[in-house]
Amino acid sequence: MIRRIHVAYQLRAGAADRETVDHVLGFHVDFCPVARTIGGCVEISTSLEMAD
Repeated sequence: MIRRIHVAYQLRAGAADRETVDHVLGFHVDFCPVARTIGGCVEISTSLEMAD
């Protein structure tokens, strides 16, 4: 049984975009169809690595 999923994002964006990226990362799971389907049964976590 799968209990947890960790999604590691690697994004190329400028430092000026960091606030927007953090904002979107904070709520995107709520709008992802897959995450919405399994979210009640599976813990979903994310991390972000940004490069210029």
